[in-house]
This record gives sequence, structure tokens and C-alpha cells, in this order.
Amino acid sequence: MDVNKNSYTFTFAAVMVIVVAAMLSFAATSLKPMQDNNIRLEKMQNILSSINIEVSREEAEEAYDKYITKEVVINNSKEVSGIAAFDVEMSKEVAKAPMERNAPLYIADKDGETYYIIPMRGKGLWGPIWGYISLEKNVSTIYGATFDHKSETPGLGAEIKGESFTSLFPGKEMLEDNGSFTGIQVMKGNASGEHQVNGISGGTITSVGVQTMISDCMKSYVDYLKTVKTASAGTMEDNRLATIDQ
Repeated sequence: MDVNKNSYTFTFAAVMVIVVAAMLSFAATSLKPMQDNNIRLEKMQNILSSINIEVSREEAEEAYDKYITKEVVINNSKEVSGIAAFDVEMSKEVAKAPMERNAPLYIADKDGETYYIIPMRGKGLWGPIWGYISLEKNVSTIYGATFDHKSETPGLGAEIKGESFTSLFPGKEMLEDNGSFTGIQVMKGNASGEHQVNGISGGTITSVGVQTMISDCMKSYVDYLKTVKTASAGTMEDNRLATIDQ
């Protein structure tokens, strides 16, 4: 073949495109299981972080199995079977009406205390934001929170993942004293109430996005969590009466 001909150049270029495409496809296919596993382990790390358990990626699975005692999926205030909570994609579920969502819930036991971990998904200024909030046994008091984002502005909205913001949430209340849901209000400074936290200076839209995300996502859980609280209170009363009888 005459290598100086245009036909040779085009043929060579076409062959190289095919070869490179095949190599890239093979690389992507062979690396996907590793990438999927890394995503899975990172998710475990984030869930654990909401109950203040910080572990490396290598330690994540063992720690997850130790602390997460149950995974359930809530739909219309009831537990549903046949769906793995860990595999539910919140990005798809939040597009549905709250009571139509398959809402995953992770139940943890840490130092003898029970915590309910709720995944969150919402919108920031430039893209999606997400996170996990853990509630104490009374299903109102926040024990811990962790947030992340895809493309918020560094030094501004991106600070939702920083400790200076997440540390404001523990001890805040999701419910009023009468049991009605109020959520968390993100303020422009001077937060003082048990349902309020200060927002991020210069990151107002992202801060409001966190508030909206919490309010929207919690709608899928509140009624179910109230039944959990009622059942727990009943069990405690039964135990108290049993102790008196003894």
C-alpha cells in the first residue's frame, strides 16, 4: 500500500480510532466494578459519619456491619419489603411526591443507643446537594449531620460540608412539643431557637437549599417515625410496669 495516498491516511486513522475506542471501552468495563465498590464504601462512610463514626474506606464495611443494625424502606408511612434500602437512588425518589417515594432508613446502635439515619437529596445553587441526618431515639433531636454537594462555590455554598456548618445541627429539634413537624430553619445569622441554625455567609441560596432539602425529605419519614416513637414509649411503659410488679 502506498503510504503517501490519502486513502492510507484515512484507513490508518479509522483503524486507530477503532483500536483506541476498544481500549477505552475495555478499561471502563474492567474498572467499573472497582468504581462501583468505591462509591458503595464512600456511601457507608457518609452514613456512619452522621453518627460521628469516622472510618477509612478500608474500614467502612466492617464498621457499617457493626453499627447499622437494620435497613428499611418506607413508602406511605409503612415499611415495604423486597427493596434493598442501600440500593435506593435518592436522586430518582425525590422526583416523586413524598408519600410515593421508597424512602430508605438506616437504624444504628452505638454505645447502646438507637439512632435513625435519614438520607437527604436536594438542590443547591449550582447543582445537587445531599447528606444524612441522624435522629436520637425520640425521633426529634438531631444527633449528627453530614452534607455534600456536586458543584457549589468553594468558600461559600461548598461550606455546607464543613464542620463549621454541620456542627450546628446536633441538639436541634425536628418536631414541636406537640409532635408536629417543623424541620430546621436556616437563618441569616442570630439563630437562637431549637429549630434554627445559622446559614453560611455568602452562601444563602445553598443554605436555603439545605433547609428545603430537609423539609422535603423528612415528609416521607415523619409519620412512620412517630409510630416508632409511640411503640418505643409503649415498650418502655411495659418495662416500667413489669419492674413495679416484681
